[in-house]
Amino acid sequence: MTLPGTAELAGLHQALDHWFTQAARDLPWRDPDCGPWGILVSEVMLQQTPVVRVLPVWRDWMDRWPSPADLANEPSGEAVRHWGRLGYPRRALRLHAAAVAIRDIHDGKVPDTYAELLGLPGVGNYTAAAVASFAFGRRETVVDTNIRRVHARLFMGTALPAPALTAAEMKLAVAALPEDRQLSVRWNASVMELGATVCTARSPKCADCPVRARCAWLAAGEPPPSYTPKGQAWHGTDRQVRGAVMAVLREAAAPVPRELFEREPADLGFGPSGVGVPLAALHRLNTAPEQLERALDGLLQDGLAEMADGGLRLPA
Repeated sequence: MTLPGTAELAGLHQALDHWFTQAARDLPWRDPDCGPWGILVSEVMLQQTPVVRVLPVWRDWMDRWPSPADLANEPSGEAVRHWGRLGYPRRALRLHAAAVAIRDIHDGKVPDTYAELLGLPGVGNYTAAAVASFAFGRRETVVDTNIRRVHARLFMGTALPAPALTAAEMKLAVAALPEDRQLSVRWNASVMELGATVCTARSPKCADCPVRARCAWLAAGEPPPSYTPKGQAWHGTDRQVRGAVMAVLREAAAPVPRELFEREPADLGFGPSGVGVPLAALHRLNTAPEQLERALDGLLQDGLAEMADGGLRLPA
């Protein structure tokens, strides 16, 4: 695995920069008027979640909580409630905790360096690098799933990157980053966009790729992946049950007695309404008692629910 020479690498930088100028999606967190807080929220929401699902939730959050202090001043349960069905709701708790830290430690302003961002609760290497780059124009190496896939095909000639990020991949990403600060930010954004819209995992649109002539994978004859990616199961899993319970808690205006999760209410001859709608959906899963218990106890342990007045509710 070797990078192209200096001149060829510069050509890649310029080709993708030009393509990005023409083809980049119009996303609200790319608007010049979107501040660092909006970018931080978007980066957390976009983890393992497609843009189309994130857009309405992001807009709702930014309307409700246009600054970190606005969110920090609310109970953490409100963050979970308005997380909706994005999945992995612990991200909402982490964002709330980050907002509290920004309010209390950073005078209400999102910190502008990788090191300080990494010190926020729930912010890992990727998010810290992405926010430092996209919000503050820092020269940081941003590596997400899309970028890894583009690098694998473009430089390594493989259909997919390794199942987990390797030291060799990070070394390659660091070496490929333009020295120019502004161009490095554009490179991070353009490679990510290419992976999201053209160099996709299942059906890459190679004919639309601005760097196809330089792609090692195409030059090698498009060899198949060396492994089959494992999709995440949903139906019948603990994640599905947890999601159904969370739907009940988001709808409920008061604590929900534990027995309502465990037993379907009597049929009174009319359809459910209010909190009864997600409760009915939960009961239709016909979950085994031990799996439901595991889901309820797990949500309590994770801080996504709490006991109050004999029932479960979102955290206060």
